[in-house]
Amino acid sequence: MTLVADIIVIVLLLLGAGFALIGSWGLVRLPTTMERLHGPTKATTLGLGALLVASVVHAQARLGVWTAHELLISLFLFITAPISANMIAKVHLHRARVGTVDEPEGIAGPPPRPSGDGDWATFEAPRRDTPASTANS
Repeated sequence: MTLVADIIVIVLLLLGAGFALIGSWGLVRLPTTMERLHGPTKATTLGLGALLVASVVHAQARLGVWTAHELLISLFLFITAPISANMIAKVHLHRARVGTVDEPEGIAGPPPRPSGDGDWATFEAPRRDTPASTANS
């Protein structure tokens, strides 16, 4: 391998390992579900992406072959991590609204309430006599 490819692989491996470590540490150390979501969805996803790109560069420099498997895995991770985090967050907020969640107070505090007379479905049940309300019956 050339010196430039070696340096690129080393930098990507260190960057990826650092992000994965920080994301995993955040998953373990943060107190609430909403705060724990940021570790695996942000830092760990970027870390794994950097590790997979390092694998692509290493395969090209060592074997002279471009591999698409790692890039497809990265694409899958970058698409599915935010979607799954959004679904977990929505379920958690709905459970918090119903009162079935018992968690310690988080570092960030409670989620903000919508300002004004606005209604946000995650915080409040549908009001009667509205077109989309299932509570009308």
